[in-house]
Amino acid sequence: MSDNSRMDAFRACVGGFAFGGDYNPEQWDRSVWDEDVALMRRAGVNLVTLGVFAWASLEPEPGRFTFDWMDEVIDLLHANGVSVDLATPTAAPPVWLTDGHPEVHPVMEDGETFGFGNRLHFDPTSPRYREHAARITTALAERYAHHPAVVMWHISNEYGPVPYTPQSAIAFRAWLRRRYGTLAALNDAWYTRFWSQVYTSWDQVNPPEIPRSWSNPTRRLDYKRFVSDALLECFVMERDIVRAHRDDVPILTNFMRFYRHADYWRWAAEEDAAALDIYPDPGHADSHVSAALNFDLMRSLRGEPWLLMEQAASGVSQWRVNNVKRPGQLRLGSYQAIAHGADSVLFFQWRAGRGGHERFHSAMLPHSGTASRTWREVEALGRELPAIAEAVGTVSHAEIAVLFDWNAWWGLTETHGLPRNDFDYPAVVTDHYRPLLQAHHAVDMVNFASDLSGYRVVVVPNAYLVDDRFVEELTRFVHGGGTLVCSFFSGVVDADNQVRQPAYPGAFRELVGCYVDEYWPAREGETFDVAFADGTTTRADFWQDSIHPETATVLASYTSGLLAGRPAVLDNAVGAGRVRYVGTRLAPEALRDLLVAAVADAGVTPLVAGAPPHVEVARRHSPDGPHAYLFLLNHSETETARVAVPADGLDLLAGAPTGGTVALGPLGVAVVRTG
Repeated sequence: MSDNSRMDAFRACVGGFAFGGDYNPEQWDRSVWDEDVALMRRAGVNLVTLGVFAWASLEPEPGRFTFDWMDEVIDLLHANGVSVDLATPTAAPPVWLTDGHPEVHPVMEDGETFGFGNRLHFDPTSPRYREHAARITTALAERYAHHPAVVMWHISNEYGPVPYTPQSAIAFRAWLRRRYGTLAALNDAWYTRFWSQVYTSWDQVNPPEIPRSWSNPTRRLDYKRFVSDALLECFVMERDIVRAHRDDVPILTNFMRFYRHADYWRWAAEEDAAALDIYPDPGHADSHVSAALNFDLMRSLRGEPWLLMEQAASGVSQWRVNNVKRPGQLRLGSYQAIAHGADSVLFFQWRAGRGGHERFHSAMLPHSGTASRTWREVEALGRELPAIAEAVGTVSHAEIAVLFDWNAWWGLTETHGLPRNDFDYPAVVTDHYRPLLQAHHAVDMVNFASDLSGYRVVVVPNAYLVDDRFVEELTRFVHGGGTLVCSFFSGVVDADNQVRQPAYPGAFRELVGCYVDEYWPAREGETFDVAFADGTTTRADFWQDSIHPETATVLASYTSGLLAGRPAVLDNAVGAGRVRYVGTRLAPEALRDLLVAAVADAGVTPLVAGAPPHVEVARRHSPDGPHAYLFLLNHSETETARVAVPADGLDLLAGAPTGGTVALGPLGVAVVRTG
């Protein structure tokens, strides 16, 4: 059965947007379960994730399974119309496993053991861990695969441990043999002649533990790739066990916001849907921008709807200060995920826990119960979501793409030895994404393997490392009429982290129409004045390329500093397309104006006209049907906004025609059906 068929079957079983969250009945007395299910029905819950951290409750001793309580819970949920996303509990091995087999523990980069008492305390390369994970997964699949309540499988949880153990060294060598074939090829890729690092035996190759000073950058890069693949092997192992027992339900795991240890482009291809856990900080006014980027990334990973697997109902417990969500933010954030392609609104967790680290983490049902503000907002959202059920399964289309690739990330921030070593890749990408979001454009995220032919504009932020395939695809894109906006320190090294010859920026020299003879990181506090050809001026900081134009024309030049009079921003005609190259870090307003102008010049129009930047706009549409759904989200806590929409619009939440204009109160939401 295909991935899409499994997700179609899931949507049909749930009947609308999935609404609910993690449920941990093993943490509560049996007397609480009936109340839980009654309140779930009251709130409109139709899906719960069950068993995520229940390994010790399901297998209290090696090979002895206690499934009676799980049987009762699943039957109770099913009898009350609540479907189950059944998890394998392998993210939190029980103490009998880690105490009996200490080699299961991961060793961290600094040589310290990651001990028992948290979660993710396992080495994904450990044969013993994999053996026991396979056993509990098999037992669960044999017992519950065909239970009518189980409509989805959730493999483990938030994969993440990075091991530096003898067994991870063995697995790393095997991975390198598959990648390079021969030691000669590895030595060449890692440039081991530098500092006399040449390997003469595979047994000499180890994980890049923390050295006294620095270590080989390509060795570090390959270890990031290896760890992502090793974690993925654990997922695939458990997935295949479940699938062998039943093939018609979706199987997935939950991704995390900007998680650097797993290449989610590779992972998404192995799952039936992308799913995300995300906790935007209510104390940061700009956190919805990062959230929107992550939502667009999830949608782009497979080019289809995805699942919001976890969010907080209010405050969390992991930060120094854990602010609550203001009244209305729970609703607003939930609709924001749906606007960007989510087919679910799920929370961690259903009932707030009495103890443990997350005892003050908010829940759908707080400690104060149904008398709480949070419960009232949860209940109201559950009643409201069916009004937009027709939008489930709808898709999105964008003409603008922004590069977000884990290899680019790892190369820029994980391997050291660069002109400056304080890049923040997610922040860099967000800085390029924000102006497009606030100008009400639809945006996809792409990686090195993406097909760019469907886009008009591609934005490449600080892609220091790029592979040859992406260079060829980007070159075809521009020659064919596309617009590229590329920022500094891009195209510098190849997939082996070796500097492309003969001059910077080696991969993109033809595209940007210049060469760079030297990279000039800014000194602390240093800024540069920049003047554009049209007379506008701005400031820049952080970085300067020493640019020598070849075929490009100069759009802006420095007017202060040692590079005064030299180019800062270029425009280059390539084939039927154009490239704008930014050789410094422009002030946010100047970067915004440059990006918005490039998009407009490429013929891309916003989803709506005239809306203020604090109103977010997204659109989903039926793959084959006549309808589109325009989502309008007001992120201001104080201002009302009026937004022009198509005259034939119907506001599904208000249940009334729009008349061509929608008024959004503070933190207000509208979902307008058109067509």
